Amino acid sequence: MGRVFRRVLAGVVGMSLVVPLLVPGVAAAKPARVVSTVSVLTYNMHHAAGVDGVVNLERIAGVISQSGADVVGLQEVDVHFDARSNWEDQAAWLANRLGMQYRFAANLDWDPTNPGEPRRQYGTAILSRYPIKDFSNTLLPLYAGSEQRGLAVATLDVGGRDLRFANTHLSKLTSAERVEQAQKVVQLLSGSTTPTVLIGDLNGVPTSPEIKTLTSVWKDTWPEVGLGLGYTNPSLFPTSRIDYVLHTSTLTARTAKTPSTLASDHLPLLTTLNLP
Repeated sequence: MGRVFRRVLAGVVGMSLVVPLLVPGVAAAKPARVVSTVSVLTYNMHHAAGVDGVVNLERIAGVISQSGADVVGLQEVDVHFDARSNWEDQAAWLANRLGMQYRFAANLDWDPTNPGEPRRQYGTAILSRYPIKDFSNTLLPLYAGSEQRGLAVATLDVGGRDLRFANTHLSKLTSAERVEQAQKVVQLLSGSTTPTVLIGDLNGVPTSPEIKTLTSVWKDTWPEVGLGLGYTNPSLFPTSRIDYVLHTSTLTARTAKTPSTLASDHLPLLTTLNLP
């Protein structure tokens, strides 16, 4: 009887050591951090040429790093474009320097100067601390004598939720061209329930028809939460607000500011948004 009792007791003890490991959830990993806000920066970086005329990517990287932005939309980005920017792939350089994912949208895509060299490209870029799930770039309406512009759109995985981030740079030529481009932007981004941020150098003031075309659909963060006039151009003694962060009503603006810097001919615009 003693041996039988000891065997039964050993079995019970053994089960007490094993059973907890079989209970669902005991060994589960910690849940992912819930992301409730996202900080967004739009910046026309002028191919990294500052007010002093010096091309300096490190200065641009410093502006982005100091802003603490999670997602960045850049305009006037050179990729092997010209001697003016030392033939640098500026989008890749900045992403590598900042440890961010990126996508580049070539709105100008020219043959290389010499066979076998990279194509000469110029356009916009999106940098993100969150995974980029998909990306597209669509060319916008173009008037004769103007420069080709596009709408770059990325879907980001922000803490397990999708956020659509769109970056554009409207024409500098005429308001009429910008109106057509704005209408195309509205068309391209319509029909989706995904929370959306639209940023960029829109080359129009808030009262212009092209901007009203956009703000009739999306909210403008500066009048919601910005202090002062929000002027972004030129960076030295700015006199106009032409850089914007717009968003769908599913997002809520918390803060908006224009960090002071002379690293480009525009000031950046930094906005923090609450996620739904």
